[in-house]
Amino acid sequence: MTRKYNFCAGPAALPETVLQQAQQEIIDWQGHGLSVMEMSHRSPEFVGIAQQAEADLRDLLNIGDDYAVLFLQGGASTQFSAVPLNLSVDDAVVDYVNTGEWSKKAIKEARRYCEVNVVASGEASNFSAIPAFADWQLSTNASYLHYTPNETIGGVEFGWIPEVGAPLVADMSSTLLSRPLDVTRFGVIYAGAQKNIGPAGLTLVIARRDLLGRARGITPAMLDYQLQANADSMYNTPPTYAWYLAGLVFGWLQRQGGLGAMEQINRRKAEKLYSAIDASDFYANPVAVPDRSLMNIPFTLADSALDKLFLQESEEAGLLNLKGHRSVGGMRASIYNAVPEQAVDNLIAFMRDFEQRNA
Repeated sequence: MTRKYNFCAGPAALPETVLQQAQQEIIDWQGHGLSVMEMSHRSPEFVGIAQQAEADLRDLLNIGDDYAVLFLQGGASTQFSAVPLNLSVDDAVVDYVNTGEWSKKAIKEARRYCEVNVVASGEASNFSAIPAFADWQLSTNASYLHYTPNETIGGVEFGWIPEVGAPLVADMSSTLLSRPLDVTRFGVIYAGAQKNIGPAGLTLVIARRDLLGRARGITPAMLDYQLQANADSMYNTPPTYAWYLAGLVFGWLQRQGGLGAMEQINRRKAEKLYSAIDASDFYANPVAVPDRSLMNIPFTLADSALDKLFLQESEEAGLLNLKGHRSVGGMRASIYNAVPEQAVDNLIAFMRDFEQRNA
């Protein structure tokens, strides 16, 4: 079988060596005579898998003991509710930055529980740039400030971490593990797994321990950070196989040299693709250059009537899932950790050939 190159924004590419190991172990995990999918989550075998995964993640991100690491279900969208329920009280004011589709969804959900102050919005630029920090209208009493460091759909990314007085909360679904990160600057980080972490079905939450134990009385047990931390993320049966696969990905990242090495590769991939787009009159990227995403690169064709043909021929060339999100159209190449540099080289070569034949 010849594997193709997957540019999907999620579920995204997984490292081939991880898939090969999972294939070898899927029926009989390390001679135990059963699959990880069949193990009790309370068994010593799976507890060992879970503990190793957490230890490797802590090592990759240099996460101290003053942070809880939770392996949860529900996707990042569930955290849109969990964050205000855990970090604010009734009638609290919470600050949010609106930089695109995922920010808007988080804001809409938070408004069920809090007074939301949108401190800044990229709407005026059609979400093609990050609002300048000098223009933010911060609350003096916010329970937290929430932002989305990378908007997967629009391809807009913060190149900096906001400095605010309130605890900083970040939806890092598209960027976590793509480069080194100073976790100590955040109160809560959450991320859906299906980008750089593992398969869909798992969500990571990294929460400063002094922010735990504040959940409102109406908070469902499954969304209570303190309860989940007390139960080692096993209040109920966790997504065991996704947790196992994430652990394999963490080990793969360590073998690549860690997040510093991954950042170098990821920057090289992005620079190649942006350079190819910028050098062409046939393709265009709508995002302000300083705010371009390292992970999700949208681009349009000069003639949108060619979009369907581009997608058809790119798929035939083994380049999958390049269609842009339905809300913005065009194309999008998501070049997460597991997308090899050769995939980007092949994409660029295809784009040039397509341009020559259709310009």
